[in-house]
Amino acid sequence: MSKAFTKESDGDDEDDLPEDIGGLPAGAKNYMTPEGFARMREELMSLMRKERPEVVQVVSWAAANGDRSENGDYLYGKKRLREIDRRIRFLSKRLERSEVVDPAKRPKTDQVFFGATVVYANARDEERTVKIVGVDEVDPGRGHVSWISPIARALLRAHEGDVVRMRTPGGEEEIEIVKVSYV
Repeated sequence: MSKAFTKESDGDDEDDLPEDIGGLPAGAKNYMTPEGFARMREELMSLMRKERPEVVQVVSWAAANGDRSENGDYLYGKKRLREIDRRIRFLSKRLERSEVVDPAKRPKTDQVFFGATVVYANARDEERTVKIVGVDEVDPGRGHVSWISPIARALLRAHEGDVVRMRTPGGEEEIEIVKVSYV
């Protein structure tokens, strides 16, 4: 077959998106805190109600100017629309699969579950604080770690005062859970 009749992908096909983006285990629910869910929903609404209509207006104006093959506003606008639409699809799927877990509604316990803020100490007596959140809420700068991360998997279901083993690139490390709270 001649190359003239084959479709070359520029990476913008919507079919090239994997079914599950973001590292969730197959079939797992997308656990989220209420704050994370609200942030993601706000981004989706902003894209649909504000950004997409503005870009559509620019593309319509640019298309009316004539020759589209050399029209930068038109070409960039179409590309931006594809990016916005891809993000809208991603956010919609993630929100649809999400299960909101409010850590503030958890009965008082010293056991580590989703949404817990955990203070732990390593063998060198260095204390660190992490909050176990959903995969879409990870923010290492604020100490927010995914519930499927190695540190969270080591901490989950343990109690305050327990010593657990965590696998690190340098080998196994023992950490002690100093405090567990649900804010």
